[in-house]
Amino acid sequence: MTNYELEPLPYDYDALEPHVSEQVLRWHHDTHHQGYVDGWNAAEETLEANRAADEFDDSADAIRSVTHNSSGHVLHDLFWRCMSPTGGDDPQGALRERIEADFGSYDAWKGEFEAAAGDASGWALLVYDSVSGRLRNVVVDAHDRGAVWGSHPILALDVWEHSYYHDYGPARGDFVDAFFEVVDWQEPTRRYGQAIALFE
Repeated sequence: MTNYELEPLPYDYDALEPHVSEQVLRWHHDTHHQGYVDGWNAAEETLEANRAADEFDDSADAIRSVTHNSSGHVLHDLFWRCMSPTGGDDPQGALRERIEADFGSYDAWKGEFEAAAGDASGWALLVYDSVSGRLRNVVVDAHDRGAVWGSHPILALDVWEHSYYHDYGPARGDFVDAFFEVVDWQEPTRRYGQAIALFE
């Protein structure tokens, strides 16, 4: 059975200050994200044991746990990679052109994305929707409710309270503004290219 592991952050814990504090990154990465990895592994172990024993009474709960925890792991991994101490720029090249084509302008995309982040009980995502063949903003509650089937995540913003409350209190909008001070479009650009190669 595959044992999933938490990778280190791609920068130092204090690298995003003052926009995201060292304390928040330590708690968020080392405790919360680690918890999703541990939960995923535990659920997979339960499913494997149930298959071996031909007993499935608690398999549905384990399946839900896989969905929740694996999604939490995947989205957190993307979230860390969407930020850097050298971030804060706007997207360029093919991704910028696609954002402008699909949303009308970069500012229109950003306004809609910020609205998603303000309403979500979990995540605001920019995804490539392979069914409609376009970029789309989505509100994902928890880690796995509201996702669009056939979509490929491009950019992820975690708006669970543990991602910002220590630094910003209830002012989620200030945290969203701070995210754009450290957002790094290198990973979203790579993932957009990956989506185009897969689906277009």
